[in-house]
Amino acid sequence: MKCPSCGYADSRVIDSRPVSDGTSIRRRRECLSCQKRFNTFEVVEALQIVVVKKDGSKELFDRNKLLTGLLKACQKRPVNAEEIVSEVEAELQNSLKLEVTSREIGELVMSKLKARDEVAYVRFASVYREFRDLDTFLRELNELKKKAEVTAGPAARKQKK
Repeated sequence: MKCPSCGYADSRVIDSRPVSDGTSIRRRRECLSCQKRFNTFEVVEALQIVVVKKDGSKELFDRNKLLTGLLKACQKRPVNAEEIVSEVEAELQNSLKLEVTSREIGELVMSKLKARDEVAYVRFASVYREFRDLDTFLRELNELKKKAEVTAGPAARKQKK
């Protein structure tokens, strides 16, 4: 790290502390040439993820856009939409892909919603998959019902009868 006072290219770290929000680290440094002290901040550089939309156009991933859609689907449901958005964003960052399709993001969100709350899942899927009529809704609901019965096992099916 170059000294801001004399321009010398080497310094030593005297102290390191995380910044209060936990997103960066403050380092107190001392120049090895002039002994002046200065602070630096170290932050994680996030990848700029590009979303390829259905029509082929591209735009930067917008966390708030995804959150807005999720908040509508999760309205009056016991689901933390912010947590889901953070998980999706982290998975996208960890994949190290610079481009991702809107379809991949939608499927990722739906898998997380399906595991947490089926009502929020159906709400989100109805907009994302563009359900156009009642039959489409019923097909999706029947699929959910079948999967729930399979995972519940034979004992749960006997209780319903």
